[in-house]
Amino acid sequence: MERLTFQFSFQDLKLDVPQVERTMGYKSGESDEVLAELIGAALDEAEQVCHIKAELRIFRGVSFNGEDKTVRIEDEVFDLKKIVYSQIRKSEAVAVFLATAGDRLGIMSRQAMKEGDLLKGYVYDIIGSEVADGAAGIMQDELEKTIKAGGEKITNRYSPGYCGWDVAEQHKLFRLMPANFCGISLNDSALMSPEKSVSGFIGIGREVRFNDYTCGLCDMEDCIYRRIRKVKK
Repeated sequence: MERLTFQFSFQDLKLDVPQVERTMGYKSGESDEVLAELIGAALDEAEQVCHIKAELRIFRGVSFNGEDKTVRIEDEVFDLKKIVYSQIRKSEAVAVFLATAGDRLGIMSRQAMKEGDLLKGYVYDIIGSEVADGAAGIMQDELEKTIKAGGEKITNRYSPGYCGWDVAEQHKLFRLMPANFCGISLNDSALMSPEKSVSGFIGIGREVRFNDYTCGLCDMEDCIYRRIRKVKK
């Protein structure tokens, strides 16, 4: 079993004011100067406080059940449901990953909201999500480079809670990992700590496919990434 660890600087994410604005639902140039300045200041703070990290384990010898839409990884059987199963069913291996922005942005967001500054709290929250997702994206790119030499490809990454995959399956995912893997823990409600963290699967194999855009597969209308796509149109 392979284990890969990645650590990034904030600059590696190339996160800027326009990207945060789009995530908040603004098209380019729509937000006012005050908001842009607030986002810029929050990004400067985030650069100082984020502890960005991502780790994954590659499991080979996985088995898929087309009737139940499940995959067995070691002793854990994951009920992926139709959408996720259809995207990774040709995988010869599965990378199980975790990525985090660290705990500071979540703390800062809650503190700002507690003090009544809801907009600042929301901006911190958005940036934290973007950092965690950005770290997962860089990790995915590095994984692709690593396995490409062996003639393998990767799928998109898929996380519990999306595309019909029950978030409670996080418990199974975490049982595949050593305790405190990537510095992330899970509570009884399947919520991660630090909260600005992401987890999931990436399929690996010679016959798998990476989709440039995956929202068309999913019917989750309130997803933040679907909203970003609508803003870009």
